[in-house]
Amino acid sequence: MTTGTWVDVHAHFTPPATEEQRHTAWTAMRELCFLAPQPYHWTVEGALRSMDRTGVAMQLLSAVPQTHDALRTSNDYGAELVTEHPGRFGLLAALPTDDPQAALTEITRAEAALRPDGWAVSTTYNGINLSDRVLEPVWEELNRRSAVVFVHPDTTKRPELGLPTPLVEVAFDTTRTIVAMLYQGMFRRYPDVRFVLAHCGGALPGLSGRLRLLGTEAWVPAGDQFTPEEIAEQLSRLYLDTAASGTDANLAAALTMVPVDHIVYGGDAGVPCSDDRTLSANITALRKSSIITSAQAELIGRRALELFPAIARRSADRVAGL
Repeated sequence: MTTGTWVDVHAHFTPPATEEQRHTAWTAMRELCFLAPQPYHWTVEGALRSMDRTGVAMQLLSAVPQTHDALRTSNDYGAELVTEHPGRFGLLAALPTDDPQAALTEITRAEAALRPDGWAVSTTYNGINLSDRVLEPVWEELNRRSAVVFVHPDTTKRPELGLPTPLVEVAFDTTRTIVAMLYQGMFRRYPDVRFVLAHCGGALPGLSGRLRLLGTEAWVPAGDQFTPEEIAEQLSRLYLDTAASGTDANLAAALTMVPVDHIVYGGDAGVPCSDDRTLSANITALRKSSIITSAQAELIGRRALELFPAIARRSADRVAGL
């Protein structure tokens, strides 16, 4: 791979952990049908080597730990990595969206102390879904800031039918949440928040036509608040990343819902369901696609530079220093 200038908006990281903690996490994964052969160990050195091997210039790091203390610690550690490697990493600071006041406090704290490039949220956090009206003050603040918000599915959900959650369930988890947010009117009320959905929006693009066809019928709660054209317009404003979803099947569905300039490269690096082989295969699928041109693929690979101006500046500084 020689992409070299691509920026990954979907890259995970893990604060330092003990061998015992990694083993506990591994055991829990295996009990949930994720049959990883050994405990996963994320390191900054390993991430940099993987980026060099796969041709990725920068990663926007994100993680959404399940407790508030762990979340703040993770954000702090992510900011340290950006300080140490400003030309290789950015930070999407996580927000604890089970508590609107805690989320607002973390926005203020992180903005002042950590200066993140954007924000990361989970579709459901400790039982509270992003569509819950209790989060209105959070969306108001993020809308005021014209924030970029990366939406990741809830990977703590138990798997169904004996298959690991990252294989299938994440796609439908994202879809359910975004549809619920749509019908709550959140995209209408907060048009300046730029949402980036993981995994090409999951199953949402494939179901977007169904929403336009049936979503305004009288038997749909709040359906009379929309026209098919409004549903299409609001969905078209979303951004979709290509994490494990750069194939023509994903792209063909995605382009029925959003314009090509709302597709951004994501790799899903830094987790045990991805490795150099799958990351490289995803990039190859994008570059050899029959749905988009090679020139469009290259623009997708660099689209994060448009969404995150600070990343663009640091990337330019790095290139100038080479």
